[in-house]
Amino acid sequence: MSALLFLLVSLLITAGPANARENAILDVTCTPPSSDTSVYTPPLTNTPQSVGTTSSIQFGPRISLPAPAVTSGTSAITLPPASRTCLDLLSAGTGTRTITRNTGATSTLPTNRTTPVVGAVLVVTLTGTVTSGLFAGDTVLITVTGPATGITLRALGLGTVPSTYGCVTMEITSV
Repeated sequence: MSALLFLLVSLLITAGPANARENAILDVTCTPPSSDTSVYTPPLTNTPQSVGTTSSIQFGPRISLPAPAVTSGTSAITLPPASRTCLDLLSAGTGTRTITRNTGATSTLPTNRTTPVVGAVLVVTLTGTVTSGLFAGDTVLITVTGPATGITLRALGLGTVPSTYGCVTMEITSV
């Protein structure tokens, strides 16, 4: 049941407004089993504490008409320890990701992040424009959907959040 809910939310979120996509050319698309795993050391609680974060996204399968050799990729970020709580998982923010593809080509993209909980699903949306490397100038939409159970339980004062996991979809489009 929860897998069906994740799939439905993913489809609704990635569908987006029709008029924004009418003139866009889809250069790359990725779907699940693409995934994101984030690990928090020590686990997040409601009390601020020094927490390090490691996030790793595995992109694949990938389909790219302009670059058919591109079939998968990865992006990893390690954030140094800083004062964090589980509520930080719901905050908006900015960052920069580098995607390394199976061909060795890279793309660098500054992103804007939103992280609402929709029903029982944490939805992380990263949007930005590739600033260098393969597909420079293209827009990027990465959506990570995963269970919000740990966050919900932590908000009720139960347990900790040692990690999060979500299914990933990505679209890189040129206009």
